[in-house]
Amino acid sequence: MGKCARLGVDLSFFSPQGRFLARAVGEERGNVLLRQPQYRIADSEAESCLYARNFILGKVYNARWVLERATRDHPQRVPVEQLKRTSAQLAAALPLIEQCDDLDQLRGLEGEAAQRYFDCFDSLILQQHDDFSFAGRSRRPPLDNTNALLSFAYSLLASDCTAALQSVGLDPYVGFLHRARPGRRSLALDLMEELRAVYADRFVLSCINQKIMTPKHFQKQENGAVLLTDEGRRAFLGGWQTRKQETITHPFLNEKLPWGLVPYVQALLLARTLRGDMELYPPFFWK
Repeated sequence: MGKCARLGVDLSFFSPQGRFLARAVGEERGNVLLRQPQYRIADSEAESCLYARNFILGKVYNARWVLERATRDHPQRVPVEQLKRTSAQLAAALPLIEQCDDLDQLRGLEGEAAQRYFDCFDSLILQQHDDFSFAGRSRRPPLDNTNALLSFAYSLLASDCTAALQSVGLDPYVGFLHRARPGRRSLALDLMEELRAVYADRFVLSCINQKIMTPKHFQKQENGAVLLTDEGRRAFLGGWQTRKQETITHPFLNEKLPWGLVPYVQALLLARTLRGDMELYPPFFWK
């Protein structure tokens, strides 16, 4: 651990359920000149909303992209009409989100869009459906195999976003959409919203549909919780690290980079916006 600290390598610890427990980091290098505007904006609901709605715009846009991609890639295997109908509903929500200037209303729009998206999620499971059927999100604990994978993926993504924010000098615990709460990495949760569907959810679907994860990788507890086995966590983490090394073209920068650098790039763009170098934070709109 000492060597990791000296080399600037953060360590994250997770429970068997995939829930984040703790991080071991080296010397804190927060940028006070950057955090001052972060804290000031977080104290203002009106200014917070300007950032929060861009996070949600990215989330809903990318959720719609996932549904549209499924209709193009698998028109004979998915309910095209249902997915296109939901896609149209998500598209209709985008201008409402863009014009929203109230955080509670924004959260309501986000929640409604997320519900519509997850109502279609089961249709995207094309292999091993009996073992990975999805009736809706269940958390703490996850109650089926697919929810166990989603929860673990979100924990990993939140940890990656936390490290990215700290690397650019921002405080991951003070957010704009997710309000401050003891122990909650609110800004990391903000930043990961736009990456949930295109990064975490698509990775989970790939693991299921390509049979990287199978029923042998899970165990059910007496309380109904479904956990990944040690072998399951190793398989999932191995795939996660491989996915992070895949090269994409960043839609805003128009430059090639590994998927794993996307949280860092978005954190850097957020920092530049907070410093006043950019007028608006550019969400990650996947194409």
